Amino acid sequence: MIDRIEALCALPGVSGREDAVRAFIEQEIASHCEVKTDPLGNLIAFKKGAARPRRRVLLDAHMDEVGLFITGVTDSGLLRFATAGGIDPKVLHGRRVKVGNRYGVIGVKPVHLMDEEERRKPSSAAGLLIDIGAKDKEEALNWNLIGETAVFDSRFLRLGDKITGKALDDRIGCALLMEMIGKEQPYDLWFSFSVQEELGTRGAKTAAFSVDPDCAVVVETTTAADIPGVEEGKRVCLLGNGPAVSFLDGGTCYDRELYSLCFAEAEKAGIPVQPKAAATGGNNAQAIHVNKGGVRTLALSIPCRYLHGPYGMADVRDIAALSSLLPVMAARMAE
Repeated sequence: MIDRIEALCALPGVSGREDAVRAFIEQEIASHCEVKTDPLGNLIAFKKGAARPRRRVLLDAHMDEVGLFITGVTDSGLLRFATAGGIDPKVLHGRRVKVGNRYGVIGVKPVHLMDEEERRKPSSAAGLLIDIGAKDKEEALNWNLIGETAVFDSRFLRLGDKITGKALDDRIGCALLMEMIGKEQPYDLWFSFSVQEELGTRGAKTAAFSVDPDCAVVVETTTAADIPGVEEGKRVCLLGNGPAVSFLDGGTCYDRELYSLCFAEAEKAGIPVQPKAAATGGNNAQAIHVNKGGVRTLALSIPCRYLHGPYGMADVRDIAALSSLLPVMAARMAE
C-alpha cells in the first residue's frame, strides 16, 4: 500500500491535468474491473461483486493536487504563475518546483534586503516568480511553458509510522480505492477517481451523475492541526487515532444514520475511528450528496498535517485502519 502511495505521489496531477495519475491508476486496476474515462477526465470503474446490491454504492477519491499554472514570462525570463487550489503563500517562498519536464525555484527577495514594512507585510503569491534558469524572455518562451503546470518537487519519505511528501491529498484515497478494486467484494461497487476537486468538486459532480448512486463514500485526507501552537479545541483530528468521520463541513451536512453506523461497525471490528471535530472545509461530498434526487453520503478522511504544502504528513496506522473499514462500510451500505 505505501509503495503504491509513493508511486502516486511522485506523479504530477494539478487540477485539470491529471493525465499521468489517471494512466497509472487505469493500468493498475484494468484487469480487476470495467473502467472508462468520461469527457471531463474522471476515471469510473465498476467492480463486479459476489452479489447484486440492493443499493448502488459509489466510492470516490480525487486524483488532482494543488499546484501552479504558468501564466506569463518577464523580460528577464522568470515565470509568472497562478495558484490552483488553496495554497498558503508562505509555503511557496524559495520552494523547488517541477514545471512540465523542467525544474525551477520560486524566488523571493532575501530577508536582509527587505525593509521593515516588507518584513511585516502578509505573504502573498502575487509578485512571486519561478526561476528556471532562462537567460532572457526569448529563451523562456522557446520552452513553451505558458499554460504548463508546476508541482512541488518533494521527496517522499517514511518516518517511522509516518509518511511525508506532496499530494497525499488525495493520492492516499486513490490508493485505498485501488486496493479495494484488487480484492473480491461481496457486492457490486462503483468507483470514481475524480478530477478537479481542488477547483471546486467539478469532477465529482459529473461522475455522480453518470453512476447515479444511492449511497456514496468520499475517501479523503483532512487537516489534522495536531501540532504545537494550535489550541486543543481547534485540533480537527489527531494522527494515529484512526480515520476521521465527518458530520458537517462547509459544503455538506452528512447522513446521520451512516455517521452513527460507521462508529458502530468500527467498534464491532476493533477499528479506531474519530469524529472530524470541525464544521469547516469541504470535499467531493458537496457535489455528490445533492446529485439528482439526493445521495446518502459518508466522508472518511485520513488525518494529514501540513495539507496543501510541499510535505504533508500522515500516519500509516490510520491508512491501515481505513483500509479495513472501507469494505465493511461499503458492504453495509450496499446490502
